[in-house]
Amino acid sequence: MDIGVPREHRQDEHRVGLTPAGVALLSAAGHACVVERDAGRGAGFSDTDYQHAGAKIVYSPEEVFGRADCVFKVTRPTEAEVEWLREGAAVMGFLHLAVSRPDRVRRMLEKKITAIAYEMIQDDNGTLPVLVPLSQVAGKMTPQLAATLLQNNHGGKGILLGGVPGVPPAEVVIIGGGTFGMAAAADFLAAGASVYVLDHDLSRLQFIEQIIGGKGRLVTMVSHSFNIRKTVRFADVLVGAVLHPGARAPVVVTREMVKSMKARSVIMDISIDQGGCVETSRPTTHRDPTFIEENVIHYCVPNMTSVVARTATHAFNNAAWSYMQEVAAQGIQGAARAHPALRRGVILHGGKIVNSSLAAQLNVQEGSL
Repeated sequence: MDIGVPREHRQDEHRVGLTPAGVALLSAAGHACVVERDAGRGAGFSDTDYQHAGAKIVYSPEEVFGRADCVFKVTRPTEAEVEWLREGAAVMGFLHLAVSRPDRVRRMLEKKITAIAYEMIQDDNGTLPVLVPLSQVAGKMTPQLAATLLQNNHGGKGILLGGVPGVPPAEVVIIGGGTFGMAAAADFLAAGASVYVLDHDLSRLQFIEQIIGGKGRLVTMVSHSFNIRKTVRFADVLVGAVLHPGARAPVVVTREMVKSMKARSVIMDISIDQGGCVETSRPTTHRDPTFIEENVIHYCVPNMTSVVARTATHAFNNAAWSYMQEVAAQGIQGAARAHPALRRGVILHGGKIVNSSLAAQLNVQEGSL
């Protein structure tokens, strides 16, 4: 199979879809890998690294997309990249098509593109194996970002996250106790903050308490709307981490709730890559990461982990590698038949939407793989 690895062209996206180690393994198996010049620079991989691994370096994105049977990306294709894709080609990445422009999805369908969304690959037990490591990375990043945003020189209230003897720590509310929520809670606790985790799944809350405890500084609550409303009012930092795989994130924090928050508190809407779970959220960038709405600081960067590109690239490549390898070896249909988890990640194929969540989101009939 001909594999394409483009440089990501979205603003402040430094991750890359395949590491040189992955190229070496695919090349050894007889596959041809074409890598765009400087594709790995942000993650610390040079063109020479890719050449030594067996890749051919090319100098235009059009050539990468035009030569590839399957493109390994990080984020969903831009409008130009969709046009560069060969008809009938495949693309793998964190695609989040539920919040993509419908006309871009329609164009991919017209070109009979097969789309495999890493965030939709799902084991029988409900685990999202490729999304998990990036959620862990993002969770660990969140406390350090929150601590900065609380500083006066970043517009915050001037609160030290962990407090000091005689001065209480920051109150952090995390809505969503999944992989991200648990990682963020653990690191907020390690920084000395008081942490409230809300989730609709009682067994998940019990698990979080058993695993990370918190010496009285961790409180778990069921995420009924009245509990969200109550905790939002006193939160110094509110973290939204609600995920419905393949669908737009539900809005669980309304504008009225945001209005009730203390002035210059911080909202970090980590669900923004799926549309956001806070009514006042809108996507921001690493260059301009925050805005003020209802006198509350909002941080809503969709590609949050792109600024720790080397760690993030290694993390998701470790998890995605077995699926990349199987697609290259067996093709889309063969790999999907052999691996039900991968089959759940196939969302477009043969000009049809083959995922029920996305079909419902776009109000079209679901096709079959």
